[in-house]
Amino acid sequence: MFEAIAEAASMLKNDRELNKDLRVIIISGEGRAFCSGLDAKGVALSGPKSSLNKLLKRPSGYGGDDGPGNLAQDICYLWRKLPVPVIAVLHGYCFGGGLQIALGADFRFATPDCKLSIMESRWGLIPDMSASIVLRELVRIDVAKELTMTGRIIDAVEAESLGLVTRCVDDPMEEAMKVAREVIGRSPDSVAASKELFQTAWMEADDATCLEKETTLQLKLIGTWNQAAAAGRQFGINLPYWNR
Repeated sequence: MFEAIAEAASMLKNDRELNKDLRVIIISGEGRAFCSGLDAKGVALSGPKSSLNKLLKRPSGYGGDDGPGNLAQDICYLWRKLPVPVIAVLHGYCFGGGLQIALGADFRFATPDCKLSIMESRWGLIPDMSASIVLRELVRIDVAKELTMTGRIIDAVEAESLGLVTRCVDDPMEEAMKVAREVIGRSPDSVAASKELFQTAWMEADDATCLEKETTLQLKLIGTWNQAAAAGRQFGINLPYWNR
């Protein structure tokens, strides 16, 4: 499963023919859960040491030769590198590595009764699939520590109040499709630049870097066909957007 997810994210980012019409990605789980965590039985049967080496080798190759992540991290981290919004649709259970995959998305919509947990402490471990990056963007440090150290299971209503879930709704897939349609109605260049801006500047960049990034990205947009098309739509002129 790890290789399949990482390969999909890598292909969506690097295969120009595949991603030229890509506007939004929605990830969801089938059955009774989004993802209930690591398949411990599967790892044991394939040989714990062999599996561990494969998961922790850096770089994984899926993020490029100079990618910062290993395979376990890239199945969460690589979604952040795509130029389109990624929406996670959550139901049932979202535990451990499954939660970290969801946190790698740009938005998370969940049913109110969905259960979430940073569950690694129950196995004597820490969350090591890019949690140190995604959690700092979403919750206070004391909240991250408490949820990590206790492995406490919370419902999506509490998760929303803490910042882990974007919205609780009865039908998260319908909500995801609604947001997707709204995004598709915007310039793909503007959407990609918005994601790049906040991924670059949200946490650690200094003021000068943030301000310079805003200007650099804006100059790439001004006067382009897609920018003109977006402006035209405000006056009822519906011009098509060009692919990125």
